[in-house]
Amino acid sequence: MLFTHSANLKILPRYLLKHHHITCPCQLNLRRMMNSMCCATPNGLKVTVEDSKCLQANAFIQAEIFQEFTIKDDLVGFQVNLTVLLDCLNIFGGSAVPGVSTALRMCYVGYGYPLTLFLEEGGVVTVCKINTQEPDEPIDFEFCSSNVTNKVILQSESLKEAFSELDMTSEVLQITMSPNQPYFRLSTFGNSGNAHYDYPKDSDMMELFQCTKTQMNRYKMTLLKPSTKALALSCKVSVRTDSRGFLSLQYLVRNDDGQICFVEYYCCPDEEVEEEGS
Repeated sequence: MLFTHSANLKILPRYLLKHHHITCPCQLNLRRMMNSMCCATPNGLKVTVEDSKCLQANAFIQAEIFQEFTIKDDLVGFQVNLTVLLDCLNIFGGSAVPGVSTALRMCYVGYGYPLTLFLEEGGVVTVCKINTQEPDEPIDFEFCSSNVTNKVILQSESLKEAFSELDMTSEVLQITMSPNQPYFRLSTFGNSGNAHYDYPKDSDMMELFQCTKTQMNRYKMTLLKPSTKALALSCKVSVRTDSRGFLSLQYLVRNDDGQICFVEYYCCPDEEVEEEGS
């Protein structure tokens, strides 16, 4: 056994995972956001990172995904440096040899103790100990279902295609959601000019369309770009806006074993745009 003394939290993957699958639930591509808040309950692990009180990213990893998930308290929380955590998870660099994968055991004894990672690949075991801090209180964006004005669920491939065609030099991404045409539109205003990508509400890529009010909001591209990491791994994405124009992007990520994780982003609007023709 790699870890013998008592711990408040012990996590072991369900099976030997390919290395990038170990990192993907937490690798939110937000390295410049120094700290990640980790919260474990009997239901699983939640990792939260924030940027400038304008963006919050949450990764939800259900307990069933792990081969072993042991927690002694109802709630265990700590905070670690995100860059250090990702560097440790990538310490083997990912094996290019077929059939060789990296196993991970993660343990946390309690307040004041480090987060201990045991990584094994090809019979080689590396132990990493990361200093922990008491977690900060995450920002409450007050985004609740009762205040959701518009919601669409798309197959992720269609959103990937949109981002590949839009001008990512734009400082903002404008999202238009409406019960009327253009229904769901993504717009950029970059070096190559203005670009629009429209989704008909009856598109094969549109799994759900629930829009009750025309909304047109802009979001800083620098805040949204980190979410493309989760988009690349996901199979579905839920796009919601509330009455204030706050944006929720929820990505459904399915691993090789068919199990599901969720990565969710909350983003403040950059500015409200007057509806065309008003």
